[in-house]
Amino acid sequence: MNANSIANQMQLHGANARRASALMAKASAAQKNQALNVLAAKLRLRCAELLEANHKDCLQAQSQKISDVLLDRLRLTQKIIETCALGCEQLAGMPEVIGEITGLKEQPSGIRVGQMRVPIGVFGMIYESRPNVTIEAATLSIKSGNACILRGGSEAIHSNLALATLVREALLESSLPEDGVQLIGTVDREAVGYLIAMPEFVDVIIPRGGKGLIERISADAKVPVIKHLDGNCHTFVDASCDVELALRVCDNAKTQKYSPCNAMESLLVSQQIAAKFLPQLIEIYARKGVEIRGCQKTLESIDKVAGVKAQLATEQDWYEEYLAPIISVKVVDDLDEAINHINKYSSHHTDAILTENYSHAERFLREVDSASVMVNTSTRFADGFEYGLGAEIGISTDKFHARGPVGLEGLTSQKYVVLGHGEVRT
Repeated sequence: MNANSIANQMQLHGANARRASALMAKASAAQKNQALNVLAAKLRLRCAELLEANHKDCLQAQSQKISDVLLDRLRLTQKIIETCALGCEQLAGMPEVIGEITGLKEQPSGIRVGQMRVPIGVFGMIYESRPNVTIEAATLSIKSGNACILRGGSEAIHSNLALATLVREALLESSLPEDGVQLIGTVDREAVGYLIAMPEFVDVIIPRGGKGLIERISADAKVPVIKHLDGNCHTFVDASCDVELALRVCDNAKTQKYSPCNAMESLLVSQQIAAKFLPQLIEIYARKGVEIRGCQKTLESIDKVAGVKAQLATEQDWYEEYLAPIISVKVVDDLDEAINHINKYSSHHTDAILTENYSHAERFLREVDSASVMVNTSTRFADGFEYGLGAEIGISTDKFHARGPVGLEGLTSQKYVVLGHGEVRT
């Protein structure tokens, strides 16, 4: 496809999305919920069809020697499709937020001033590998009354096209515009350049993928960007922790799945408990093939653990998002050092403390500058579905507009509404 035809195609996508957004914004809650429930049924009914399309993508990816991490993200399973269907139903069951008026207060003049929640309009989303993001983005767009233009990775083109077909069918069957959700069918990268430079059609861009992709989109976009850079997630094991709880949580946070952005990449352990705790945890990691990049005190603590793969950490290791069976481990003096370390090296995504000391938990929640901060649980819960948002469109590490898992409310804005009885300003 030549440059002119790509430009024309993207202009058409943009114009169609802008028209559809006006219809989506005024759609009834019943229509939107119907579309979500119809989509859930279609996902279950046509699961085999979706898995066949995904199999084509996986075979092609393997022939191109794609990494195991990316292949894991690319693969659809019946369980993943069922989770998508449940997400549709969870969103359909959530209260309608569009049109909700909050904070209505009467002023001395007699007018009442409040805020109404409204759709953003049109968002563009650029994402890599995970085809289930097509469903997460589409369903959140429908529920929030937006229109969206989706551009998935070339490695998942067959999966994404199959999923987008079901979405558009569900929209039509619910008397909603099928262009409320559009998937860019070309894998040509020039399409991305046009998508991020159409402020007349697109209100916000949401990139979801590797750090390089997000930095490039942020640098080149001519519309606002909701960013999620990397996920260097930490867990701090406090001196007062429940050791059995800490072992269970640290195992899950690292090894339940290596490729997600909410997997633990860095472990901090109080020196008061390191000698007792670290050998037990590292023994678990050694059995699962997890490599340790540790400080000198860590290496001394785990010296006698059989089968462990360990080496001295470099300065870069404290910043690293491995997305692999590798973890950086540091023994710290106390809570202060743990908080300082996290705020310096963290990507401000998700960080957790394991402790039975209430004041330590309270300080950690207050002082750690991250989008999600947790006490006594796994960082793997940093997810829109697990947070009860129905789905997420990404996890924002920005501080403005949306922070953390971006769900339904993250795709809306607010406008002021003023109610009067003929008051005039004097």
